[in-house]
Amino acid sequence: MSTSAPDTMSASGTFAAVPLGGPTLPQERRMVTSIPGPRSQELIARKAAAVAAGVGHTVPIQAVAAGGGVVLDADGNSLIDLGAGIAVTTLGNAHPKVVEAVQAQVAQFTHTCFMISPYESYVGVAEALNRITPGDHEKKSALFNSGAEAVENAVKIARKYTRKQAVVAFDHGYHGRTNLTMALTAKSMPYKSGFGPFASEIYRAPMSYPFRDGLSGADAANRAISIIEKQVGADNLAAIIIEPIQGEGGFIVPADGFLPRLAEWCRSNHVVFIADEIQTGFARTGAMFASELFGVVPDLITTAKGIAGGLPLAAVTGRAEIMDASHAGGLGGTYGGNPIACAAALAAIDAFEHDGLIQRADEIGAILTERLTAMQAADPRVGDIRGRGAMIAAEFVGPVTGEPDGALTTAIAKACIADGVIVLTCGTYGNVIRFLPPLSISDDLLHEGMDVVAAALSGA
Repeated sequence: MSTSAPDTMSASGTFAAVPLGGPTLPQERRMVTSIPGPRSQELIARKAAAVAAGVGHTVPIQAVAAGGGVVLDADGNSLIDLGAGIAVTTLGNAHPKVVEAVQAQVAQFTHTCFMISPYESYVGVAEALNRITPGDHEKKSALFNSGAEAVENAVKIARKYTRKQAVVAFDHGYHGRTNLTMALTAKSMPYKSGFGPFASEIYRAPMSYPFRDGLSGADAANRAISIIEKQVGADNLAAIIIEPIQGEGGFIVPADGFLPRLAEWCRSNHVVFIADEIQTGFARTGAMFASELFGVVPDLITTAKGIAGGLPLAAVTGRAEIMDASHAGGLGGTYGGNPIACAAALAAIDAFEHDGLIQRADEIGAILTERLTAMQAADPRVGDIRGRGAMIAAEFVGPVTGEPDGALTTAIAKACIADGVIVLTCGTYGNVIRFLPPLSISDDLLHEGMDVVAAALSGA
């Protein structure tokens, strides 16, 4: 399918056609204008007038193409992408397998609603998820539109199966922006403030946070279990939900033994263990799913983000007897498992399984960790480096107190963006920069991006 290329501004101030994106896009950082350039400024002004103020943005550009490790804006600037649309374009934007699959499906049909007229690709995605998610037990899946929707449905399924109502989430956790998932999410601003009242029967337990609590995994788990037993009670608890590596909360990696102990307690108490792998899933952490890194087999696992190469799709996958607890018609949705998104997902899963992307995530993680460790050795404001695979973070602190330094983190991120590198902040205290590059990024481009990060840290 041919499409005319967008016009972008050259260094001389004229506009010229450039490749649309995907692997054909030149893999370079190129600064033609300041950020934002004039065309991007025009769009940002239109956004302010037309789009609700609550819909913010991190990078003030008008994106017109993306692929490999770069995002191109309307002014001709080419920015290094260390965010991948918050871990969505893990394969790289406009991946050829995904593009081909989507184009073929669009030409066939765009929608029937799976609950009305089923189609093969939905079943194929379910079969693939049942096969690749952790555990060799019998599994079933249901497809939805977004991560928050998957979490909502996982909770519904757990409540139906156990005939209990309470749900425990964890400090620093993030699970979405719907009413129930806001209740599960820990951080108030910007996700919850002013939007209550929230869903009931939601409780919170302390997360294992080795950099700040100093506890072993077993001790941190016993602390959490003690609070759960005292404040909720196993007889009332339908499920616990936890990100194996927390995302928005700051890429917190629990101490070894924490997750297995929680899962063991759940099994002993008829409590469903839900792993929220919406950000960690699909090769991001150097395993297909982060649960594998900790030796945990969840009862239910929620996925989204990287599942379909940038198209909206999400899923709940789990033990067949749990997934089948709902009555017919209790699960579903008009667009859940849309055929175009399913076609993209099948192509993406094929790439994750056969294109060496799990190994590539580890290679990227090694580069990120090496570069950040060098920064830490030279600057005590880099308090902690953590993560797995191509999901790495640096936590910034006061060099004497060790207290979170959100202002420093914001300054570094703004300097990086101004110099053509997209980075994302996160953390309960706003003092973490997370690195989520697409797995299609080259080593050279990754190193150049980290050069900019190092310069921003030195200048902050």
